[in-house]
Amino acid sequence: MLIGLFTDGLPDLEFTAALDWVAARGIEAVEVATGGFSNTPHCNLQELASSQDARAGFMDAITSRNLTLSALNCNGNPLDPHDQRREKCQDELRKTIQLAHDLEVDTVVTMSGCPGTPDGGQYPNWVTHPWQPEYIELLNWQWEQRVEPYWRELGSYAADQGIKVAIEAHPGQVVYNTRTLSQLREIVGSHLGANFDPSHFFYQGIDPHLVIRHLDPGSIFHVHAKDTRIDPYETALSGGIDTRPMQNIHERSWSYRTLGFGHDELWWRQFVTALRQNGYDGSLSIEHEDSAMSASEGIEKSVDFLKPILLRTQPEEHPPWM
Repeated sequence: MLIGLFTDGLPDLEFTAALDWVAARGIEAVEVATGGFSNTPHCNLQELASSQDARAGFMDAITSRNLTLSALNCNGNPLDPHDQRREKCQDELRKTIQLAHDLEVDTVVTMSGCPGTPDGGQYPNWVTHPWQPEYIELLNWQWEQRVEPYWRELGSYAADQGIKVAIEAHPGQVVYNTRTLSQLREIVGSHLGANFDPSHFFYQGIDPHLVIRHLDPGSIFHVHAKDTRIDPYETALSGGIDTRPMQNIHERSWSYRTLGFGHDELWWRQFVTALRQNGYDGSLSIEHEDSAMSASEGIEKSVDFLKPILLRTQPEEHPPWM
C-alpha cells in the first residue's frame, strides 16, 4: 500500500510546487482532479487532452519526483437535470477517461450523479424515503430512464479504453451506500467498482469494515483516506441528516476530520487489513476536508498517522510458523 494525496487539498500551490511539497513529506502517490466539482488547480484537461507534449510533461513532473499517479478524479454530477451543467460534466468525464488511457493510468474516480424529475427542473432530486408513493415512482424513473442508459453507455466506453471506473458512494448521489453501489455495478459490469471513502458511511450508520467484507473481491479500485467525527449530542438530538454549514463543526451532528480525529488507530488498522483481505493494495489517497485545521497541518498529521499502519509487504506463501 502507498500513502497518497488528492492534490485538491493544496489548491494554493501550482502543480510542480504541490508535487515538491508532497514528495518532501514522504507521500508516494497523487490523485489529480480533472473537472466536475473541482476547480482543477493542478490540471488543464483541455490542454492535456489535445497535446502529447503536455501529457508527457505532466507525467514527467510526477515520475521525476518518484511519485506515482494513482487516479484521475472527475467527481461531478453527470446526470444533472440542468442541461449546461450535465453536458459539461459528461464531456469532462468522457475526456478524463480518454486522458487516463493516454496517460496509461487505469483508474478514474467519479460519482454516479443524481437526476431530477420527469417534468423537468434544474435541481437534482435525491430520493431517501419510500413514502409518499410518488418518491418510489420517481426513484424507479431515475434509474430506468437516466441512470441505467447513461452508465451502460459510459461504462462500455470506459471498458473499451481499458479504464476502471471507481465510484465514490456519496449522499446526494443515486449511489450512496452498499446496495446502490452493487446495483450500479450489476448494470455496468466488473470494470465499475468503488472509490472507497469511509467518511461518507459513518454518519449514515454504515460500518465500512463490513462493507468491504461484503463487496466483491477486487471491486475496490481506489481509496480515500478521510475520517469523520460523530458528535453524540447533536446526533442524539437531530440524527445524521445535517444541512448546517460544513465549517460549523461545533454545531453539526458530524464533521469530516483528519485521520485519527474521528476514529482511533485500531479502527484504521482494521480498515487497512480489511482492504488487504478484499484484494486492495494500492494508494490510500488523503483527502483534506477538515474545517478545524489548515490543509498543510491536516495532511502532515494524516501522513504521520498512516505511516506505521499501512501494510507494505505481502505475507509469505508458506510462513515458517504454520
